[in-house]
Amino acid sequence: MHFHKYEKIWLAFGILSLVVFLSIVGVTAFAHGHEPSGGLDTIDPEKVNETAPFDNPGVRQIDEDTYEVVAVAKAFGYDPQEIRVPAGKEIIFTITSTDVVHSFTIDDTKVNMMAVPGRITQKSYTFKNPGTYLILCNEYCGTGHHYMSTEIEVYEP
Repeated sequence: MHFHKYEKIWLAFGILSLVVFLSIVGVTAFAHGHEPSGGLDTIDPEKVNETAPFDNPGVRQIDEDTYEVVAVAKAFGYDPQEIRVPAGKEIIFTITSTDVVHSFTIDDTKVNMMAVPGRITQKSYTFKNPGTYLILCNEYCGTGHHYMSTEIEVYEP
């Protein structure tokens, strides 16, 4: 097979452009601390309310600098409805869903997690500034989807 001189030039240009583009995307993702929300832990979605830690959702202190928020996404709401955490401390969000796929997205942060029935998802985040942050669902989950939001209050310790 014979390539014309201009075909070789454009082929080299295309491959080089692809390598540069993928390198830029990869480097900027790591530089900004982007990482997938993790965990392949599973749970029986029909027994969420009976399984620890989801049998007692809310905020609990793990140690002096770490807190855990356990939340359950369900039809048009989150449990617990009120969340208060201190600023400057590591917050580990642990979520799941009881019915369909939901999202757990905290506005103006890097917290954007999928709440999938049968799957436990975790993400760590540290709030630098006190205030009230909106938590909402970005996955269409039914006719009452637009009501699915709550707030997290971040206070100065």
